[in-house]
Amino acid sequence: MSTLRSTTPAGRGTGSAAANTAAYGPLGGSPWLRHAKRAADILMAGSFFVFFGWAYALIWLGVLYTSGGPAIYMQPRYGKDGRVFKFYKFRSMVADADAVLARHLRENEAARREWAIYQKLVHDPRITRFGAFLRKYSIDEFPQFWNVLKGDMSMVGPRPCMFTQKDLYGDYWDHYCAVRPGITGLWQISGRNEISYRRRAAMDAEYVAHLSLWRDLAILLKTFGVVTGARGSR
Repeated sequence: MSTLRSTTPAGRGTGSAAANTAAYGPLGGSPWLRHAKRAADILMAGSFFVFFGWAYALIWLGVLYTSGGPAIYMQPRYGKDGRVFKFYKFRSMVADADAVLARHLRENEAARREWAIYQKLVHDPRITRFGAFLRKYSIDEFPQFWNVLKGDMSMVGPRPCMFTQKDLYGDYWDHYCAVRPGITGLWQISGRNEISYRRRAAMDAEYVAHLSLWRDLAILLKTFGVVTGARGSR
């Protein structure tokens, strides 16, 4: 795997000088750091189900009641080393979401521009009313604690990459593949959907280049403040 580059290709701005510095160590961290990070993931994800399993069940029933089944949305995403895994979320969209999005982008030029930059929409026609509430406070992400227990994901890391987003990482793809994708990360505490996807990729690379358990803890603590304030949610 490559190290972070000192320059970026023309037209591919990163928006972060830190993302252009050399890595402190091997991409993905030392063996000790990887094992410690995995142990912390299991402890935190397991604790979630022990203490908040009742909330998980209530949300499951809420999705079924407001928009029918299934309550869990599964989608293939790229994980560590580029392996594909099943990514879980509480379903927050209508059943034919892909067709709805394609039609909306085809008929709305402003939405096409917004999607090209952010891979998100402020006014997304796919999202249900209950789903909008879940997404505003990131409650739809709760099933990913199961992804963490399975070893597909980590508590902190780059957000799981869709198949259509791989090319947007450009020179930073090796950095994405060096770690497990996370439930939260630098993107979530730095503006979430208010920043472009190119900036997000650079932030992911900077995170991977400077892995630290203390930094993970700081990101987790900041995430609570961002989520409870619904800042940057979309």
